[in-house]
Amino acid sequence: MSIEKRYHFVAISGSLRKASYNTLALKALQQVAPSHITIEQLHIGDIPFYNADLHTEQLPEQVVPLIEKIKAADGVIFVSPEYNYSIPGALKNAIDVFSRHPDKPFNEKAVAILGASQGNLGTARMQYHLRQVMVFLNAYVINKPEVMIASAQHKFDASGNLTDEYTLKLLPQLLHSLAQLSEKIK
Repeated sequence: MSIEKRYHFVAISGSLRKASYNTLALKALQQVAPSHITIEQLHIGDIPFYNADLHTEQLPEQVVPLIEKIKAADGVIFVSPEYNYSIPGALKNAIDVFSRHPDKPFNEKAVAILGASQGNLGTARMQYHLRQVMVFLNAYVINKPEVMIASAQHKFDASGNLTDEYTLKLLPQLLHSLAQLSEKIK
């Protein structure tokens, strides 16, 4: 009997809103994850704005445990809305702060991106911009499947459960692709 390799991914919601469709999508991802994959959500709401005058020598204390979790993870999942055609400020700030750590937590890290939006494009522009940022950080982003949940207000029920069958089929595929990429990088 073969034992399936276990993977531990960390996930960051780019929305700080309590009833965020993206945080709900992250929870759906956790629910559909196969038993050999765990997904731990990292919270970025307490990260102060990056300031090179303050953070060049020492990063804020609440950032170091998050960086350690990113470094230890088999991969990182960003689940984010699109604000003004791009990456939400809180997420971009967190990435900027993390990237200043001398251990460079995203270097050669497997990354997956998905997002939910009330608009028709389902975070396509944000995902494109986030991919550009990951290139600079030397992270490797999976290409397929692309998960862009458009018209998100119609794809979750009153209890916050994802109801869109198409997306529910894509989420395990996304995790499988991330696990495969993680293996290739190692």
